[in-house]
Amino acid sequence: MLNTTVPLDKRTTEIIKTTVPVLKEHGETITKHFYKLLLENNPELRNVFNQTNQRKGAQSKALANTVYAAAANIEKLEEILPHVKQIAHKHTSLNIKPEQYPIVGKYLLIAIKEVLGDAATDEIIEAWEKAYFVIADIFISVEKEMYNEKENKIGGWTGFRDFMIIKKVKESKDITSFYLKPVDNLPISTFKPGQYITIKAQIENELYDHLRQYSLSTAPDNNFYRISVKREASSHPFGIVSNYLHDSVEEGSVLPISAPAGDFVLDERDHRPLVLISGGVGLTPIMSMLESVVELQPNRNVIFIHAAKSIDHQAMRERVSEIANSYEQVKQYVVFSNPKNGTDGDKQGYIDCDWLEEVIPTKNAAFYLCGPKPFMSAINHDLQIMDVSDKDIHMELFGPLEPIAK
Repeated sequence: MLNTTVPLDKRTTEIIKTTVPVLKEHGETITKHFYKLLLENNPELRNVFNQTNQRKGAQSKALANTVYAAAANIEKLEEILPHVKQIAHKHTSLNIKPEQYPIVGKYLLIAIKEVLGDAATDEIIEAWEKAYFVIADIFISVEKEMYNEKENKIGGWTGFRDFMIIKKVKESKDITSFYLKPVDNLPISTFKPGQYITIKAQIENELYDHLRQYSLSTAPDNNFYRISVKREASSHPFGIVSNYLHDSVEEGSVLPISAPAGDFVLDERDHRPLVLISGGVGLTPIMSMLESVVELQPNRNVIFIHAAKSIDHQAMRERVSEIANSYEQVKQYVVFSNPKNGTDGDKQGYIDCDWLEEVIPTKNAAFYLCGPKPFMSAINHDLQIMDVSDKDIHMELFGPLEPIAK
């Protein structure tokens, strides 16, 4: 059990709780300035931070809300441990180290002082410094446990390990799968359905590495990993890694990857009906869950719902049909927003609440959702209208984690 006792004096705690609303109001301004300072003074960290998310501002927003939500719960940090563990999975997949936390803290405090000016008194900065290192110690502790677990698993490792592309398969108009085996031919660790790996893309003429996380898209296999990547619009740095993988990485190419991570995973202890809903390339972790459940829980009822633009954009349709035809307890539905003709799919347009109620016979089920943010928001809203319990809805969003709702 993680010790979340906060070694802060009463005055420091009062300052933190009083100033959280003020800092939260200026949160994104502070964290954008923080990243600017951090990367100007530590350019090597550009090898770690996702430059696309930096440009979009998503990384700044995620950091701001994480720090301030943690500070708001400074007397009861155990309440945000689930979110800490989500972020820790990301950190360990990126190989974040304990010695990097003081660097982050230094520039975060400088950013707070420079953005707030005279309002950030020495007493306030000192209090936030103490709070930051309490929060950092919790992350370091959780991540240490995760690193130990990764390293001690059969076939496990920490850091990055070279894998060779042994097969490259075009799955749809814009999604391609890559099969990876370790160059050293040693065993690889298994993973939980829904987890991801981090690819280190070392692209010619790029000054820094580009790290991207991709869901594993098959049931766990002891011999290889598979990722399925959507080609994104190419506008530097947007889409730089997906286009590199599609255009430059071929069978025989070598990519450094980190060990599987992530907490959006199939609960194999649950035997209730399973509802898998995906949009676009959100299909990838859902496919891992589908292939796994028919192996591990062959009697479990499964409803598989996938939304795509058209049949040309529907990846792995043959594999899904094969599973549905082989296991009578698996029902599949496909929704096309822009079908090539009016008979394509089980529904044309978009998934809506009325249709979901038609195809899902019970609310007492486990729901797993993955896709772009607007898609996820719409599906989650529909499920809430259907009175599906929040605890039964499991979601994976692309990009940096969303703010903690506190």
